[in-house]
Amino acid sequence: MGDCCHKKHQPRDEKEIKQLTNRLHRMVGQLNGIENMLKENRYCGDILVQVAAVESALQAFGYIVLQEHLNTCVVEDVQNGNTEIMSEVMDLVKKLK
Repeated sequence: MGDCCHKKHQPRDEKEIKQLTNRLHRMVGQLNGIENMLKENRYCGDILVQVAAVESALQAFGYIVLQEHLNTCVVEDVQNGNTEIMSEVMDLVKKLK
């Protein structure tokens, strides 16, 4: 992950940060719930339902960030003549499945 230190040129607004942070906190809560279910020796099927819920929430979170990326960073790069950004976009889409 050599690109760990990139920063957005256009900052996220406070509302977006709050919404994304709230989603992350809900996922953390769900993960903690799964941990408790394991400790309580809960039924495997119930745990798997919660795992699926976390996976779905995380994927939705990723798509929101991808949409923001496309609407801001990618548009900006294309407008500045950097069409190579599209290769990055394709790689990111593949990573999200």
